[in-house]
Amino acid sequence: MTTIKPTIKGVLFDFSGTLLRIESAGSWLRASLAATGTAMSAAETDRTAAALEGAGALPGGSTPDRIPAQLADLWANRDRDSARHRALYTGLARQVPLPAAELYEALYERHKMPEAWHPYPDASEVLAELHRRGIRLGVVSNIGWDLRPVLHAHGLDRHLDGCVLSCEHGIQKPDPRLFALACDGLGLAPTEVLMVGDDRTADGGATALGCGYLPVDPLPVALRPDGLRPVLDLVG
Repeated sequence: MTTIKPTIKGVLFDFSGTLLRIESAGSWLRASLAATGTAMSAAETDRTAAALEGAGALPGGSTPDRIPAQLADLWANRDRDSARHRALYTGLARQVPLPAAELYEALYERHKMPEAWHPYPDASEVLAELHRRGIRLGVVSNIGWDLRPVLHAHGLDRHLDGCVLSCEHGIQKPDPRLFALACDGLGLAPTEVLMVGDDRTADGGATALGCGYLPVDPLPVALRPDGLRPVLDLVG
C-alpha cells in the first residue's frame, strides 16, 4: 500500500534494489576468480555461483535459504557496522567450498566495487529532474560499507544532498532514528519527505516518523526500466 504526504519537498531513496542493483552471482564469482587468478570450469562456476546465491553470500542479492545458527546474530545486526557486515557475508560464503582461500575475501571486496552495481535505467534522469525542481534529495541505506564511491562512479551523487548509512550510525532501518537523521540532513520535517525503497518493512518504517512512502520492486535492471518515474508524478 502506498502512503503519500501532500507536500513533498524532499525525497529519500534506498540504495540496493531501488537506485541500483547488484550484479548476478555468476558475474560476481567470475570477476573474483579473475582477480585472484583462480581457474574454474564454466560448469563448475555456474554450480558454485548458484550455491553462493543459495547461501545468501552476495550482499544485495538473494536472502539465504538457511541462516546457520552461528551467524544468526550477525544476520540480525549485519548493517550496524562494517566488521559485522564483513563477518556475516564472508561467513555465509564459507558455507560453500571454494578452490582458493583468498576467494572469500575477494568476493566480499568485489561487491563493493562500482563495476558490481548497475543503476536502474531511469535513476539518473529521475534524480536530475527532481534536483531541477528544487527537491532536496538523499540516500538512506542499511549497509555495511561506504556506498558513496559507487554513487560517484555512476554519476548519481551530483544530484544528492547527502547520504545516511546504517553502519556509520549503528542504527538499522526501520528504526525511526535513521530516517530522522536523514530528514535532518535535508533540513526538512519528516512530513515533507517521501521515502522510496524496495523493502516495505525496512523502508516503510519511515511512515512511523511521518514520512510518505513509495514502494518499488527490486527487479533485475532490464525488467524495471521506469520504476522510479512515479516519483515525478508525486512531487511537484
